[in-house]
Amino acid sequence: MNWIVFAITLLAQAAWATPPDARYPGGIARIVLSPDVTSAQFEGKSVLITATPEGPSALVGLPLDLTPGTHQLETNLGAITFTVEPKQYLEQRIYLDNDRQVNPQPLDLERIRGEAHNQREAVAAFRAANPDLNLILPVEGPISGPFGKRRFFNDQPRRPHAGTDIAAPLGTPLKAAGAGVITLVGHFFFNGRLVVIDHGKGLITMYCHMDQIAVSEGQVVPQGAIIGTVGATGRVTGPHLHLGMALNGAWIDPALMIPDIARLPQ
Repeated sequence: MNWIVFAITLLAQAAWATPPDARYPGGIARIVLSPDVTSAQFEGKSVLITATPEGPSALVGLPLDLTPGTHQLETNLGAITFTVEPKQYLEQRIYLDNDRQVNPQPLDLERIRGEAHNQREAVAAFRAANPDLNLILPVEGPISGPFGKRRFFNDQPRRPHAGTDIAAPLGTPLKAAGAGVITLVGHFFFNGRLVVIDHGKGLITMYCHMDQIAVSEGQVVPQGAIIGTVGATGRVTGPHLHLGMALNGAWIDPALMIPDIARLPQ
């Protein structure tokens, strides 16, 4: 399929939406391509190519642990070099009464490893369907945990926060940010009850700490479908939604794809 046909197909399926060019760890590199580019990979993973006002562009998810500096996007016509700038994220200290959620026991670790494998597989998927990039807020509420914060649980350092936490009352309905296929449902040690939606071409959303789940794996859902309710399962201090968003297997700031997050109080 040539680029003109590809673009017409894209625009017929979804309104034009363009995330910002945010070339820092946890951001998105929006790289304009030649019309003859048909595929692109970053760190060995396929990336989303979409129509933008500048022309066909790759939307490259940049991992939070990516080292700033020069990087390359590999395409079928050769490599494109681009620069990733550093970004300083804030710190967050969280205190939990349940020490197992900070220092898991051996049986917990076995469970955690299995769950992490399942989540990595779901997040790394690259389905052929073209996603609608006009994503919506799954729930309204104040931001209780911004993306990218370096976290300390009971004063012990842990990985940076790879999502955005939105506080809401227990039982508040949660909506699918976009249309897609449910690829993972479960009750996980750290993330509690969760749902993963594959929107296509490596765009994934994950909804964690849910109370009730209203969908099942393999189900196709439209944008705005109720997938469950806000909960306080897993490693939490209160009811909220942890919204994770990934591109080409990299967790990115959800606010880059859902502009309405910027208007939520903090």
